[in-house]
Amino acid sequence: MSSILPFTPPVVKRLLGWKKSAGGSGGAGGGEQNGQEEKWCEKAVKSLVKKLKKTGRLDELEKAITTQNCNTKCVTIPSVDIDRTDPERKAMPPYPLRRQTRTCSEIWGLSTPNTIDQWDTTGLYSFSEQTRSLDGRLQVSHRKGLPHVIYCRLWRWPDLHSHHELKAIENCEYAFNLKKDEVCVNPYHYQRVETPVLPPVLVPRHTEILTELPPLDDYTHSIPENTNFPAGIEPQSNYIPETPPPGYISEDGETSDQQLNQSMDTGSPAELSPTTLSPVNHSLDLQPVTYSEPAFWCSIAYYELNQRVGETFHASQPSLTVDGFTDPSNSERFCLGLLSNVNRNATVEMTRRHIGRGVRLYYIGGEVFAECLSDSAIFVQSPNCNQRYGWHPATVCKIPPGCNLKIFNNQEFAALLAQSVNQGFEAVYQLTRMCTIRMSFVKGWGAEYRRQTVTSTPCWIELHLNGPLQWLDKVLTQMGSPSVRCSSMS
Repeated sequence: MSSILPFTPPVVKRLLGWKKSAGGSGGAGGGEQNGQEEKWCEKAVKSLVKKLKKTGRLDELEKAITTQNCNTKCVTIPSVDIDRTDPERKAMPPYPLRRQTRTCSEIWGLSTPNTIDQWDTTGLYSFSEQTRSLDGRLQVSHRKGLPHVIYCRLWRWPDLHSHHELKAIENCEYAFNLKKDEVCVNPYHYQRVETPVLPPVLVPRHTEILTELPPLDDYTHSIPENTNFPAGIEPQSNYIPETPPPGYISEDGETSDQQLNQSMDTGSPAELSPTTLSPVNHSLDLQPVTYSEPAFWCSIAYYELNQRVGETFHASQPSLTVDGFTDPSNSERFCLGLLSNVNRNATVEMTRRHIGRGVRLYYIGGEVFAECLSDSAIFVQSPNCNQRYGWHPATVCKIPPGCNLKIFNNQEFAALLAQSVNQGFEAVYQLTRMCTIRMSFVKGWGAEYRRQTVTSTPCWIELHLNGPLQWLDKVLTQMGSPSVRCSSMS
């Protein structure tokens, strides 16, 4: 605690004494970084103590931390702490904004006239930087973060990355997800999200074989149509607040309306007609095939137009960013600014300059989230996400700056896999494309865009989710080969 100044109040010293350590860093650089972190932690505690002294909740905070007891009371601070005498801020509504109908162009900067309901579970709004505290973040010495995350990291989990990793206990009356005027920062009123254990898939060998082989869908060269987001669609049973997908979504433009109605769930082999299945033998033993987490939860490849650039990035951390900067050696960042390409044209070069902070990807509790950190939108094609919202599998969703979207869910995938096993080898094989997610920076693609395929966009990445892919491989190996050989015509 050498960084603590002589005039640090005793209560601050006591609270800092309970701070959890993230472990030492070797070398002089590590010592300097630790010193800066110590100073920042002290400022964060001082800021909190100052707020709690006004409300008389300081003793409750100290009780919670020293006893490590979740049965303590809520320790709350205002959700927004801004000066409303500022003429630039005075007109802004208080946080949180409650179900307010606004035009798409007002919310997302789109040109469509339709209106949508802004869901009150998100807390993410596109106001100017000087009113950014409307999203509930707390600023301490030029660093911003959600207050409950800051203090949970300080006193419980130093390796905490995001609010996606936290869920409130049942008796917390002012939990962050409730979006009240005050938010609870009692670190013992939150729990780490645990990764759910996926049940093994029971696989019979050669039980059913498809007599008509569906092609493995690849939307790289399809031309999606753009349509407005249908208001009111919200995934069920999500305890993690999620920004609703906005304005432009696109569907496979090569499919007629009648075909689309018949094949809306092409990516869900569970919906295949029973007439295409040929039962062979139902008396074979069922073999359980379990899911296991790989060392690298995803692999990311970067493309410029139709050309692969650089090496594949293998993600081992639960949170990582893909950005346009140049950090050469960081397991939590895939920096595209370092990558060279002799065939790079002016359009690609200009797009790369606008990637900026790019996208943050989280893998927490068996779910994958994408958060747009860039000043420009990102565009995502995720068949798993599309099925959750009832969209066509080829749908491309625009994520505006400051917003986030759940793009994969292991439990949903596990349910699909269990259903698909009963439909044969090819039905299971179809799920491999669900484990691939494409994402473009700055420039979108689809029928309403000048670029109609992902390979026409200047800068894009392809994510391969290694855990689900390896699980599929084990299931397919257990099932054996299909009776009809796959060919270029299948």
